[in-house]
Amino acid sequence: MATTDRQLATLALAHALNAAERGLPVIPLTAAKLPALRSPHPKGSARPACTGRCGRPGHGVHDATTDPTAVRALFAAAPHTAGYGIACGRGPHRLIGIDLDADAVGPAVRPDGHLGAQTDGALRQLALQHLFTIPPTLTVLTPGGGRHLWLTVPADVVVPSSASRLAPGVDVRGTGGYLIGPGSHTPYGSYRLAPGTANLPPAPCPRTLLRLLTPPVRPAGTAGTAEATGTAGHRPPRGLEQGEGLVHFVRAARAGERNTRLFWAACRAYEHGFGEALAPALTEAAVRAGLAAHEARATLASAARLTAGRSEAA
Repeated sequence: MATTDRQLATLALAHALNAAERGLPVIPLTAAKLPALRSPHPKGSARPACTGRCGRPGHGVHDATTDPTAVRALFAAAPHTAGYGIACGRGPHRLIGIDLDADAVGPAVRPDGHLGAQTDGALRQLALQHLFTIPPTLTVLTPGGGRHLWLTVPADVVVPSSASRLAPGVDVRGTGGYLIGPGSHTPYGSYRLAPGTANLPPAPCPRTLLRLLTPPVRPAGTAGTAEATGTAGHRPPRGLEQGEGLVHFVRAARAGERNTRLFWAACRAYEHGFGEALAPALTEAAVRAGLAAHEARATLASAARLTAGRSEAA
């Protein structure tokens, strides 16, 4: 017998109350994974930036709460609920999520959520490049074959959300965003806990990974220093050890991902001010991986155009 909308809403509320009891602030979501309550402010109103100060629900993640009475009220006001979201960056846990799509997960990730020694994919490459490991942590499997790794961060750290900034297929659910809670339903299936991780608490984010998630703001005027002093063609700028990891990342690309990896690595290099210095090494790495030299140069040029001005803005 098919599950009715009422049953989905009841199940979602039960899961949300369980999460709230564990100190995780929740909001109701639709089957499309969007906040289930509409904004109380009409489009074009004078209060487009209201984050709930008006006292009415309908402000997305700003409605998130751990108060069971308030949770019930939110869900009662949203009868078409099919799931729930968990606000990231909020106390007491300061939760964030590493969102791996099916390609980034790779075939060798163990069912318990650990990243095994043979794990393929962008996150493993990133971990090898920067010498960190993901500790055992609560992990949620998505209907599309991906997974969300739950981690916690210190109270004084703000982690921005991002899409494929760390690596292709690796997204970050940070402060101001939300994670889809296990038990939530979508037209493509349900979110569920990975076997063996249900009793694990969200692990603290490794320090090295945390630094990657919160890149320091560089002083204005530092971008392009090597080029300005005429040293870019002779030696790489300070900090270009990062570039070595980017080169290895491109060199390890397989068929079907060479252009994607090269473009991502080039964007990171240009954003950090050493794109021109690293371009020859990136080109060589892409060619070794099997990409034609003219394709590699075109991809690097596209990355340079896309990131123009970003390093100065940082």
